[in-house]
Amino acid sequence: MTSAMDKAKGRLKEVAGRFTGDERLESEGRTDQAKAKVRDAVGGLRDRAAGIVDSLRRHDRHR
Repeated sequence: MTSAMDKAKGRLKEVAGRFTGDERLESEGRTDQAKAKVRDAVGGLRDRAAGIVDSLRRHDRHR
């Protein structure tokens, strides 16, 4: 499942929990959204690291 879908699912849970008064469901929704944000951040860092490694390899080949 993509992080965008997880964020949307979490938002729906949060709203449904708030609407029904189910604090556990509301909290679960917020947790799902936070997990998706962390996954996005880790993915971004992974992409940056791969770019740096690639750049260093290209630089080293041109020496």
